[in-house]
Amino acid sequence: MSFTFHLPGLPALGIAALLAALAQGALAAPSPAHAEIDALLGRLASSGCEFNRNGSWYPGAEARTHLQRKLGYLEDKDAVPTTEKFIELGASTSSSSGKPYLVKCGNAAPVDSGAWLRTQLTAMRAAAHAPKP
Repeated sequence: MSFTFHLPGLPALGIAALLAALAQGALAAPSPAHAEIDALLGRLASSGCEFNRNGSWYPGAEARTHLQRKLGYLEDKDAVPTTEKFIELGASTSSSSGKPYLVKCGNAAPVDSGAWLRTQLTAMRAAAHAPKP
């Protein structure tokens, strides 16, 4: 005896692919720290600072896009239990060259992105826990 399952608008092959992806864990859930990391990357994007990756400078919005791709990759490997771990594994150095990422804001000297992101994370957390007027 065989059963056919059909959802209108979704071919049977699409259902099979979806079930296979679920079985393999390909549709990994975001990490517990995902929302905080997203807010941190939003801060970078709106900071007006530049981001250096492998010798080239990019606006914060492009840096955010790049780091979000790295976040997705690390989340697929279930390697991002905390925001700090993401900064360490994905947002401090280039995985292709091993060179550190840098952040430059205005006329200030460039700083390691890991240090800049940790400072921003501390400020975000302090603001979230500050008493509301």
